Amino acid sequence: MQCRAAFLSVFRSSLTNISSKKELCRLQLAGRNPSQATLDKYWNPGTTHMNFDDFCEILKREWKTENDLMGIFKKLDANGDGYITQSQVEKLLTTGGDKMTPEEVKAIFSLSDINRDDRFNYAELVSTAEKCQMASLEKLQSDAKLKRQNFGSHPDSPPKASVTSGSSPPQPPETTWSDPEITLRKQWYRSCVRGSFFLEEDGAISSLQYQLHLPQTSNVSLSIQPMSLDQRAKTSPWMNVDTALFVMLAGDTEEDSTLLCFTSTKDKEKYIWRGQLKAGMYYLLPFSSGCRLKKRSRKNVSNRSVELVYKTDTGRLDLTRDFEALSEIFYMIDLDGNGLLSLEEYNFLELMISGEECKMGTWAICKNFDMRENQLTKQGFMELTLMEATDGDTDDLWTLVETMGYNRMLELVEQACPFQIDILCESTQPSVQPLRLDSGSKILNQALQKSITLEGAVKQLKGQDNVLIYTYRGEHRVSSLIVNKSNQKVTVRINNKHNSNCCSSRGLNVFAIEVPARTKMVCQHVLPINEKQDWTYSC
Repeated sequence: MQCRAAFLSVFRSSLTNISSKKELCRLQLAGRNPSQATLDKYWNPGTTHMNFDDFCEILKREWKTENDLMGIFKKLDANGDGYITQSQVEKLLTTGGDKMTPEEVKAIFSLSDINRDDRFNYAELVSTAEKCQMASLEKLQSDAKLKRQNFGSHPDSPPKASVTSGSSPPQPPETTWSDPEITLRKQWYRSCVRGSFFLEEDGAISSLQYQLHLPQTSNVSLSIQPMSLDQRAKTSPWMNVDTALFVMLAGDTEEDSTLLCFTSTKDKEKYIWRGQLKAGMYYLLPFSSGCRLKKRSRKNVSNRSVELVYKTDTGRLDLTRDFEALSEIFYMIDLDGNGLLSLEEYNFLELMISGEECKMGTWAICKNFDMRENQLTKQGFMELTLMEATDGDTDDLWTLVETMGYNRMLELVEQACPFQIDILCESTQPSVQPLRLDSGSKILNQALQKSITLEGAVKQLKGQDNVLIYTYRGEHRVSSLIVNKSNQKVTVRINNKHNSNCCSSRGLNVFAIEVPARTKMVCQHVLPINEKQDWTYSC
């Protein structure tokens, strides 16, 4: 805990790498006093970065400095009464060994008890390192307490960011970021892509995943947010659905991919990460906790339905005015937002409806309708869809509508959430492409579990030494992970009854989870029901 407290007093996340020898001096916050020789031992000319685990390992090796300091000061204490003069201390700290600046010495004096005779209680100085530790630890604990008791009541702190060197994964640099509006005025390079979350019958959440390519290293701003549909005059009901974007550095195989970061800063409905990424290929993995996506309840399913098509005076079929949802569906599957549907975009629609890719013969039929640049226009999509209603049979149309999350009244219900991802780069034009449509993705689960273990607190399950519970307490979401290290399955019972103003992704206050031997399993995600009110997580 003290190691994490010292690290997080400087860096925003334990995912961030130490990228310079100067940053390694933060060992002082954990009660160590690294000399130049000590720093050189751990940070040699070939060192490019150190991570959180390296930092903790150094703490294990280096002894605390209180006893060494006490021995030095006692030699200066001629009277043996525990006091030396302030001038003696200042001379010692600014001339011997690794010299301190006058400002640093002044800061130490401000923490210490200097009496009227200009005599210095050196025991106070020796305890300064301990005070730094305690201050860091108390801040970590108070932040955790605040997040538990007062989520949603405080504005976000300004985002910090990061970078690594050598072959290490990119991390947020310690830089100050300007307002996004200023970023746009600076004419940064921009790419955006759309997608949607869909709640499946088995409770899994499916969505497209994406591949991002950066030709060169650049400062980057990534964001994801629920997408409002232009056709709707009133606020869309899905706009309060939580979203997140996990960024993984692509490896030789998906299993070799490395989690770099995820969007944890929130601005209204938008979730943001800002930092620096090196040139390369990345996976962008959209995520929603599922707390605010709900299955259709049979009790709430209306027997009423609107008409999708009608016969004109000439006897021809046409789409009804009520079927404006079709325009919204076009908007949702127009992934690059260019007002046209490519074969790739239409293919994802076919995958969602039938589970099969669009055959070239089917796309050849599409070419009989209005197209531009070998892509289907909105008018062409409407005409193609109308063709499905042969002789007034609308079963295929209803399959399309319900697959996209609409009910029989053509309302996009809480079973789906359109979203938009924005990528802003300072130095290069990013390119982003849909990769696949996936549900319960292994790589997303890998990223989620890694984020919880790196950013969360851990405790043993009572009576089970080999079962660990990791809890990530973010500004806007709590996620827990059960790690079963034993050789037999375990059943863990969860009680959410002591939570206040909270909703769980499990939809239950009390439930049990069976975790197979030597496996990890996400337990639940928890969000506030009302973000404007205090909420307490106590599970």
